[in-house]
Amino acid sequence: MNLAQLLDIALSTSKKAGKEVFLHYQRGDYTSEIKEDNSPVTSADIASNDIIMAELKRLTPDIPIISEEVGPLPLKEREQWQRYWLLDPIDGTGEFMKGSGDFAVNIALIEDGWPAIGVIHAPDHQLTYYARKGLGAFKEDKEGCHQIYVAPYNGKRKIKVAVSRRQELSLMDKYLDKSFDFEYIALGSCSLKNCLIAEGSADCYLRIGPTGEWDTGASQCILEQAGGSIIDSEFLPLSYNQRESVLNPDFVSLGASDIPWKRVIIPHQARR
Repeated sequence: MNLAQLLDIALSTSKKAGKEVFLHYQRGDYTSEIKEDNSPVTSADIASNDIIMAELKRLTPDIPIISEEVGPLPLKEREQWQRYWLLDPIDGTGEFMKGSGDFAVNIALIEDGWPAIGVIHAPDHQLTYYARKGLGAFKEDKEGCHQIYVAPYNGKRKIKVAVSRRQELSLMDKYLDKSFDFEYIALGSCSLKNCLIAEGSADCYLRIGPTGEWDTGASQCILEQAGGSIIDSEFLPLSYNQRESVLNPDFVSLGASDIPWKRVIIPHQARR
């Protein structure tokens, strides 16, 4: 099965799961608990996971799956996978529970250790971002579907930084060189912040704190196909399915390459 066919499957599956998630969101009839890693999970996360797993196993039975709500197999059992699906049934569960609408269903296809397909469907916002290696990145909403790109930079405008709704902005002083002029844009959901960069509404996002590979796989494909990148805090690429742990290091999502990022972002050894 080629990437075009797999992208169609990822799109239809994300929207099917999104309908179920949105029903739980509208009715408020979900239950919640705290997982071992101290993050929340709801019955809507589990319902979304069940739908996605069932659809992908039915339509692509030969492609293995890693999902946040199932967890990965030991590395020795998955390190030879050429392709696999990488899922976050609801990215932004905390925002789902708070009623902000900033949550999304994330589906990525990792091929040869790198995101080749990314789909992010945000049912409350009625929009879908998607990308395929070599195709480009796209945004689909009530107005239609169009290709998206990171915003160009002329050195004169403010650099727009995506932050969480509860971000301590003082923390940014440790990471951003204040000789540049910044504007902060608040939004929930890690993946939706990355999509803001992909569509040109923000320029960067610094994620300090725990995330899993499922938090970045889909949005990394979208951002890269729009002209951006995601790197760790030492300016090295993120990796997929290379370690026993599937947790990410701190990372930085970047827009246009003509922004002098190695001056904008303070190196680790120089931080206060």
